[in-house]
Amino acid sequence: MINSAAGVRVGIGVFVCRGGRFLMGRRRGAHGAGTWSVPGGHLEFGESFEDTAVREVAEETGVQIGNVRFGAVTNDVFPGEGRHYVTVWMLSDHVAGEPAILEPDKCTDLAWHDFDDLPEPLFLPWRQLVRSPHFDAIRRELSAAR
Repeated sequence: MINSAAGVRVGIGVFVCRGGRFLMGRRRGAHGAGTWSVPGGHLEFGESFEDTAVREVAEETGVQIGNVRFGAVTNDVFPGEGRHYVTVWMLSDHVAGEPAILEPDKCTDLAWHDFDDLPEPLFLPWRQLVRSPHFDAIRRELSAAR
């Protein structure tokens, strides 16, 4: 039986776009260690999705973002870990700063990727996003930003 005492959490994943590519990091520590995803974190009480995206990207990478907008939502259950997340995927544009690993307990590598060179393995919410009906729209929008 899955322990649902922690309830469902809201995670925010942020596509930081620059020159047709987006920033990805290899996860460390928390669930999904060793997998790749975009920067992000937990929605805090009273915070908007946009504010969470700006805060998390700055905390994790030191990068400033703008034009933050909704991309998609996925429903992500991690049965082996007893965790359940609703992941809100946000799109944004790189404004300033070169990415740096500012939280080494959460991330081991940072790199710019596009949809033709996704690193493996991908974090479970990413795999869900790829299978979702929203993926093609996100791909089109981010590819048009080249």
